[in-house]
Amino acid sequence: MQIRYAVGKDHYQRMSTEELRQHFLVEKLFLPGRMELTYWETERTVLGGIVPTDGPLTLTTDPALAADYFCERREVGAFNLGGPGAVAVDGKRFALDPLDAIYIGRGSREVAFQSAEKENPSRFYLISYPAHVAYPTGVVPRGSAKRVELGAGATANQRTIFQYIHEEGAKSCQLVTGLTQLATGNNWNTMPPHTHLRRSEVYFYFGLPENGAVFHFMGPQDETRHLVMRNEQAVLSPIWSIHAGCGTEAYSFIWAMGGENQRFADMDAIKISDLK
Repeated sequence: MQIRYAVGKDHYQRMSTEELRQHFLVEKLFLPGRMELTYWETERTVLGGIVPTDGPLTLTTDPALAADYFCERREVGAFNLGGPGAVAVDGKRFALDPLDAIYIGRGSREVAFQSAEKENPSRFYLISYPAHVAYPTGVVPRGSAKRVELGAGATANQRTIFQYIHEEGAKSCQLVTGLTQLATGNNWNTMPPHTHLRRSEVYFYFGLPENGAVFHFMGPQDETRHLVMRNEQAVLSPIWSIHAGCGTEAYSFIWAMGGENQRFADMDAIKISDLK
């Protein structure tokens, strides 16, 4: 498991493009037959990609967690972005179709990810935070996610938000997550931008062609930078940073937040006129 340490906004202002990418960009999450995890100091976040091919892949703990098993003090959310698959939690099997998600509660000892078809493997995107309360494990089908329509074609940000794990849906200790799909011909997400001091966030971009890109904007409102991101890459967003993107074409992204507040609308809005 790779470890990323927190960066303050003063340090951020002196960083080169390569340094920004090393600290905030997670480039390779999905490798066939492997589980790739990254630990981010902020909120003690763990994110990663899991691609079972020849057999199940078991979610094991890491010495950095100082735990007997991964979910001893943690909760997990995972999205299936590939072919049909399943997650076995303490002997109980949960089937996941493409774009379904699963919530795995604190105290779950044995967690294994499996593909239904070797030729069309599942691709599980995992996000995890510490938890002090145990909530039931369960699947959140895409069809049951709360759907919210936002934006407009005139501002190139028409999009559909699907809320999966949130205070009005699947219950969790602090994890709030869902996915957003931009309508064809639209490019912008989360514009005007915002920050939220009460929680950090991770964006995972997907649905881009090989030659496509998302220009992800980050930083304080008066000191913004950008990262050029490709398909199936993640970016870490500290509490002091905006998180907005503009793609070469329509795309999707999974957003996940951890912190002291689960309210989706809890944000500190920033005027476009105040951006520098």
